[in-house]
Amino acid sequence: MNNVLFAFGLTLFAGLCTGIGSALAFFTKKTNTKFLSISLGFSAGVMIYVSMIEIFFKAKDALVAELGLKSGSWATVGAFFGGMFIIALIDKLIPSGENPHEVHSVEDINDKTSDPKLLRMGIFTALAVGIHNFPEGLATFISALQQPSIAIPIAVAIAIHNIPEGIAVSVPVYYATGDRKKAFFYSFLSGLSEPIGALIGYLVLMPFINDFVFGIIFAGVAGIMVFISLDELLPSAQKYGEHHLSIYGLVAGMVVMAVSLLLFI
Repeated sequence: MNNVLFAFGLTLFAGLCTGIGSALAFFTKKTNTKFLSISLGFSAGVMIYVSMIEIFFKAKDALVAELGLKSGSWATVGAFFGGMFIIALIDKLIPSGENPHEVHSVEDINDKTSDPKLLRMGIFTALAVGIHNFPEGLATFISALQQPSIAIPIAVAIAIHNIPEGIAVSVPVYYATGDRKKAFFYSFLSGLSEPIGALIGYLVLMPFINDFVFGIIFAGVAGIMVFISLDELLPSAQKYGEHHLSIYGLVAGMVVMAVSLLLFI
């Protein structure tokens, strides 16, 4: 039970960081895009490294033990790319209306008049962010249950990339309504999909969990996190800073993840 509470707490922390993004949008005059670029690159580095070096091979070990070397290896690769396909399909079917990592501060559009269309855009962005965050919540939760030492950096990486999503949701809602509380509420709500994803994953999957199911889920989670890193985090990191800043952040994230894993050997 302690592991479950720890896993759920980590997932809740990561999801609710959309609220930090909303607060930053309202209380800072200008977004520090260079810092954001490095942070997003750092998140991508953590997620890519841990997915390819740690999670993928743990999934393979579990599946090989259940199915044998050849079948287990094929199942691991299939689940890995299956995870990519699932998140790509979600991305295709649920477009966000605006880039979830499109970062504005309140000062950036301070002279714009209220526009009801902005409310619709903000709500749809919140819905899209929520749906995209759902598998991230499951990924964080499953990782925390199986190996807490790798779950903490994953949760931090997801939390960092949720911050600009919170900004993207709250700013258009604020300019449509003039209500900071409502803007914060929608941003906060979009982040709740991560702990909801964790809760549903626990209720649905835990009764059936065994080495085979664990291997398939873990390989799929690795695919999901690599896709998110390549499709969302790195393009956004490069957009908001110099190309090299995002790469420096990427390498730093990999180094920190590598060292943190070595410390637990």
